Amino acid sequence: MGTQLAMAGTAAKAGRPAPEITFEKLIHDFGEIGTGTANTCEFKFTNTGNASLKIGQIKCPCGCTVPRLPKTKYAPGESGALKITYRAGSYPGSITKSCTVPSNDKKSHTVILSIKAKVVMKVGHQPERLNLLLKGENAGCPDITLTSFDKQPFAIKNFKSTGDVITADYDSLVKATKFVLKPKVDNEKLRKGLRGQVEIGLTHPECKTVRIVFDTLPKFKVDPRLVYVRNAEPKKPVKKKVSVFSNYGEDFEIESTSSKKGTVKVLTQKKVRNGYEFELQITPLDAKAKRGAFTDVFSVKIKDGQQLQITCCGIYLRKGAKSSR
Repeated sequence: MGTQLAMAGTAAKAGRPAPEITFEKLIHDFGEIGTGTANTCEFKFTNTGNASLKIGQIKCPCGCTVPRLPKTKYAPGESGALKITYRAGSYPGSITKSCTVPSNDKKSHTVILSIKAKVVMKVGHQPERLNLLLKGENAGCPDITLTSFDKQPFAIKNFKSTGDVITADYDSLVKATKFVLKPKVDNEKLRKGLRGQVEIGLTHPECKTVRIVFDTLPKFKVDPRLVYVRNAEPKKPVKKKVSVFSNYGEDFEIESTSSKKGTVKVLTQKKVRNGYEFELQITPLDAKAKRGAFTDVFSVKIKDGQQLQITCCGIYLRKGAKSSR
């Protein structure tokens, strides 16, 4: 008797009206698209069930992929179109993005829609990055050449850089398939910000912006940048060597050295070619420090006012383990 009732309940439940969402496709391939461009596709669907279809909140992975659906309720037999706009980034490469579409369809509660594309540069630039120097004419900055790969003429709308370190003259009224810009570097601003990027706004229909990274060889090099003590033991000194060199082959003088927490002491300071070599004594503090590790910062102040920092850190030896420094 109980089995018969269960079967009857199941049959009644199966006969109830239910919505069903059916998409014409689940994947859209844009093919090749330009950097910085907005690209929109449609995913058409129909409620092939016999009850009202209700679509929930559509979720896409990031702000570069935006869904648009005019309404969320569809009667049986009614069709709709979900539009998804993908804004390409500034760098070339293949992309795949997926959006989830929830609904009250019991068979397919969530449908995953995917978009694919190959982002390509419609306007190329040479060099690929700007390697600058803190000495020499115009910081050694080369000309920047912009070339339209699809032969589509374009104009330059704007030119800006991080910290206004690099500027360039241009005529926004001129259209061409190739431009050669002569950047000007402000050396004082460059010393305050050694790294950044140049951003050039364009009128090209499939390449609105070109970004070029700039990097500057710093005045000094520290080797190593990080001093690591393996299996440290509380209050047991460890000797390490670090060096400071001039990247430009120039002599300089050390004004002072210091340790933020007092665990680093200079045993010797030796003048070498284009720099200095230090022998340090690192004495870890009590092992009760946070999470069984210690850290300190060893600072070297150059006579011209620049201060270099070297991180010294380590993990304490576990109880019962043998030291292997």
